Amino acid sequence: MRRHGEFGYLGVVLLDQVSKRYGRGPWVLRDLTLEVSGLTVLTGANGTGKSTLLKIAAGVLKPTSGRVARPASVGYVPERFPSDVKMSASSYLAHMGRIRRAAATDVLDRLGFVGSMTAPMSQLSKGNAQKVALAQAFLATDVLVLDEPWTGLDPVAAGELVEMLQGRTALVSDHEGHLADATRVDLAGGHVTIDLSRVVGLDELEALEGVRSVVPRGSSARVVVAPDRSDHVLAEALRLGCSVRSVR
Repeated sequence: MRRHGEFGYLGVVLLDQVSKRYGRGPWVLRDLTLEVSGLTVLTGANGTGKSTLLKIAAGVLKPTSGRVARPASVGYVPERFPSDVKMSASSYLAHMGRIRRAAATDVLDRLGFVGSMTAPMSQLSKGNAQKVALAQAFLATDVLVLDEPWTGLDPVAAGELVEMLQGRTALVSDHEGHLADATRVDLAGGHVTIDLSRVVGLDELEALEGVRSVVPRGSSARVVVAPDRSDHVLAEALRLGCSVRSVR
């Protein structure tokens, strides 16, 4: 890993053909392939699997099928931070700091935490509890996985969080549009997976309209494409000299 910015290191999370269902219920995710190597925002309506995908990326939840690769240090904030934590904010962060050998003071200062550090977490306001949750996540040195992290934050703290995420590798759900310049992955419209061989122009493939991710495998690659652009991407891949192994 290489040093990058004030808060940590760059890493990569790879989800390869990941599917998830709960028991015998309907599939929440199906054959999703995604590489997260920068700031990436998940979009899509409620029920499209954003929170499930984030839990899988963070290692909180196992996929039903597929493969997940992630670096050692991943910081995670769930959509709803537990409201019954009896531990104080200072004790909680000290505990997480011992686990990850880091400190959260700078993050709390930037976010403007003004609550009591010795009161139980359950007594903090929603905004201050969210700031503590974010502080423990930023102790991670490789990747951040954040589910609606702006929930409960005041405008100043929200702006600071945007700044803190710049240059980080992070997978974030953001229905309010705070990260307009980040890479966006839409779960609402499904996708088409194209397996290619004899790939020589990865940069050209990644630049094609509708391509959501390109995962190289030697001289082959798996390309995930928006359904309405699959024919265009197939034609361009053939023009670039690739061979199409499968489309699904």
